[in-house]
Amino acid sequence: MAYLELKDIRKSYYLGKEEFPVLKGINLEFELGEFVSILGESGGGKSTLMNIIGGLDREFEGQVIVNGKALDHSQEKRMDEYRRDEIGYIYQAYNLINHLTVLENVKLSLDMTTLSNQEREQRALDLLERVGLAEHAKKYPNQLSGGQKQRVAIARALSSDPKVIIADEPTGALDAENTEDVLKILDEIAAEGRLVIAVTHSQHVADAGTRIVHLAEGQIDGDERIRPAYPVDDANHRLTSKELSFAVSMRTAYKHFKFHFGRNLLIVIGTAIGLFAVMLFSGLGTGVNGYVNKQVTDLVNPKAVVVTQYQKGSSSSGGTGASQQQAYAQMAAGTSKTNFKTSDINKIKKLAHVSSVQKLYSATSVTVAYKGKQATAQSLSSWTSSNSNGTIKNGSKPGVGEVVLDKSSVAKNLTKSKAKSLIGKTVTLSYQAQDQSGNTVTVSFKAKVSGISSSQNSASYVNATTLTQAMRNAGVKPAATALAVKADSMNSSKTVVKEINRIKTNGERVFTATSVSSMISTIQTYIDLITNILAGIAAISLLVSALMIIVTMYMSVADRTKEIGILRALGESKRDIRRMFIAESLIIGIFSAVIATIVAFLAEVGANALLANIAKYDFIQIGFNHVILVFIIAIIISLLAAWLPARHAAALNPIDALAAD
Repeated sequence: MAYLELKDIRKSYYLGKEEFPVLKGINLEFELGEFVSILGESGGGKSTLMNIIGGLDREFEGQVIVNGKALDHSQEKRMDEYRRDEIGYIYQAYNLINHLTVLENVKLSLDMTTLSNQEREQRALDLLERVGLAEHAKKYPNQLSGGQKQRVAIARALSSDPKVIIADEPTGALDAENTEDVLKILDEIAAEGRLVIAVTHSQHVADAGTRIVHLAEGQIDGDERIRPAYPVDDANHRLTSKELSFAVSMRTAYKHFKFHFGRNLLIVIGTAIGLFAVMLFSGLGTGVNGYVNKQVTDLVNPKAVVVTQYQKGSSSSGGTGASQQQAYAQMAAGTSKTNFKTSDINKIKKLAHVSSVQKLYSATSVTVAYKGKQATAQSLSSWTSSNSNGTIKNGSKPGVGEVVLDKSSVAKNLTKSKAKSLIGKTVTLSYQAQDQSGNTVTVSFKAKVSGISSSQNSASYVNATTLTQAMRNAGVKPAATALAVKADSMNSSKTVVKEINRIKTNGERVFTATSVSSMISTIQTYIDLITNILAGIAAISLLVSALMIIVTMYMSVADRTKEIGILRALGESKRDIRRMFIAESLIIGIFSAVIATIVAFLAEVGANALLANIAKYDFIQIGFNHVILVFIIAIIISLLAAWLPARHAAALNPIDALAAD
């Protein structure tokens, strides 16, 4: 029984509406163990018939029957499997892939088998040993002679253990000695029980086989058996094929990436610049946000909510914008209304998430005297839970009879020594106020310096008991300028603000509440906006990088057109071809992200070292989330940029691709 049958194979090409028949009803049967030469002149249809037998040409009439089953050429996946399982190709032009070593070329088909990597390599080495090229396994094709290249092609054709070997003018580019070597190997292959079909126009090559089929003008005009076919051992073990894995596609793509490293490096650097800018600006935004948070929370407890008397006409939004600035200004100047009723204060204490409520007292233009020297504190406030310990640069918060002096406007003007030398010393504080009769009086008291506030803060602080007692001693009725409310967390402070602003007495709103967290959120919003704008500008360079990758991939498709045809002939599917180019683009993206990350971290260290003299803070803070973001961006850009070139590569006709120069 014939292993391969061709039944009434017809093929025509069309130029406009005019038909040009190439194959005119070919009927042939082939057996395993035969070395069949299809002999004929150029243009007689030999190559077309070879492409139909090899499963590359699917547009024809008739049937190809393999081992008793007709091939359905309309099922592309089935034809890929057919080429993987049944067909091995040997070409006149060798069709080796230049960026792969001899060993890697032979392993191409083996990558689509179930053999382990070690078994694949051993089989490839054994085949190279068989054709006398084991010592050249690590060389590249351009380092071999023509005869050596053809023997590599033979080893590759045998690697997947196919039943049918198709040789297209296998000796056409060889000298006499190499021709005899190749013909001997082909005869040995047939003797192993395989079907060898050699397409040739050489009578000498044809005579080396077991059978000669004459093809002229698309028809069989002779079928001559020279000698019997070789016996076939049906017990031969066959390799099991499988689809190409993505890991193999990545490995192949990486080898091509290395082979054209110079060209690819330019694309990597261009892409890395854009990714670096995105990472750096994101890290800068994080750092600046952190710096602002630190500065604000060093001055004021982030859980603090400041409550002043509500005034009609003020903003009712509560917690942001003008109302916030107004509340802090009134508190500092001591001009806010002081009608805080006990019943209203109790309402605040009963609210959820409120941990404490304290009255805040303040005075302005306070004269501080020490050893004949005077300085003016623009603001003197009682210490409450709204204050942060970070406010105090040296020393501790004020207890009864103690004061914390502002470093820049007060402490430095009272001593020639360091400001902290005043800690433990007694100073005299005085300011003007009105007594209960409306007369202007001087409120004066002595206090021991317990601490020095930071230079960023322009306020001085005193214990509330000390300040209110001094007021009473001068005949001034203590009146709170604000309430310091402490929330149980920074997140809940916004809720507390809303609830306090909802408190009403006799239908009238009572308080205006503001929070530090609201102020921080507002600042962060603006910082995030600026950061996003900068990152957006950086992203423009990524668009350019994407275009560069697209151009590079199209160039790669053009350079590798013949390689695409070779891989399709070996049994790789359109999906495998797409994945190969997508994998190469991914490698470019990943390398770009790695370089961008390394450079960004180096820039972070350098920039923070330079800025350390300005402020002892890391203004650039690149975190793991920024690294992940950059890698995600790189992968997305790579996938998008590779999609069209990869589709184009997969859509190439393998016959046309093999014919490309």
